[in-house]
Parts: sequence; structure tokens; C-alpha cells
Amino acid sequence: MFASCAAIALVASPRFFQLSEGKWRSQRRYYTLKDGETQEVVSFLTVQFLAQGSAELIHLADLHELEDATIFTCGTLATWESNYIGPSPKQTTGSTVFGVCGAQLYRDRGFSTSKPVIAQFSMRDPKTMCLRTEYSGNLFEEELTLPIATQTSLRWVG
Repeated sequence: MFASCAAIALVASPRFFQLSEGKWRSQRRYYTLKDGETQEVVSFLTVQFLAQGSAELIHLADLHELEDATIFTCGTLATWESNYIGPSPKQTTGSTVFGVCGAQLYRDRGFSTSKPVIAQFSMRDPKTMCLRTEYSGNLFEEELTLPIATQTSLRWVG
């Protein structure tokens, strides 16, 4: 099953990232297994598609100390404003660069670290990406799904 998902990733990921470009509103829930705490988050994101050889992707290759500065087939620059609701309310802003190389998604920083990280990804279908990222004893599994009906149904226009 994973082999076929990886094959889909090689073909579908550039289109997935192109379709993700724009302004979005995201709602998600984090679960902490250790203490059972649930954290709700609402974010407003701006996603910019990055073509192979863009300055941001070349810088990302440098951060990961890769020999080929143009190794990434595509990527995105995502900026956000997040509002944490619930037990630990707070507001955060930031940005991150993603670069695609095969079935790996390189990032300039992780969720809970400012160091560069690498995630494994697969495409369940052309509009659903599954990510698995491990670092510092943590495991993050995420599923990102683009709207099926229209690309504007979940977009946030600010």
C-alpha cells in the first residue's frame, strides 16, 4: 500500500502544492497523550507556491546541507497567524518553507523546534497528503486535505 501511495506522491505532490496556494482558514485539534489535554487552534494561513530553483528552496537546501541546491522539485512558503483556544490560550505568528524531494518533505523548522526537519509523506489521493515527522522524541502525524468541491470553499479572504 505505501509503495503505491509513494508513487502517487511523486506525481501528485507538485499539483497539490500548486492548488494549496492562496489564503486559508484552518481549524485543528491537538491531542497530548501524556496528559490527555486537547488544544483547539484556529489559524489564518497564506501559502505561496515555490517552483524548483526559487531562492527560498535554495536556502532550504543550504539549511539541510544538501549538495544540490536545486534538488527540490517544488515547495511552498507558508505564513500564519494562529489563535489557541482552550486550556492555554495564546496567539502566534510565523512562517515556514517546505521543499519536496521524492517522498520527503523538507522544512526549515519543525512544529516544536527551530531546527530544520524532514517529514515522510504519501498521497492517499491527489488532494490528501499524509505526513509523518519525528524528532526530539516526538512523533507528529498529520493529514492535509484540499477541498474537493471547489478550491474556494475553505479559502479565507482577508
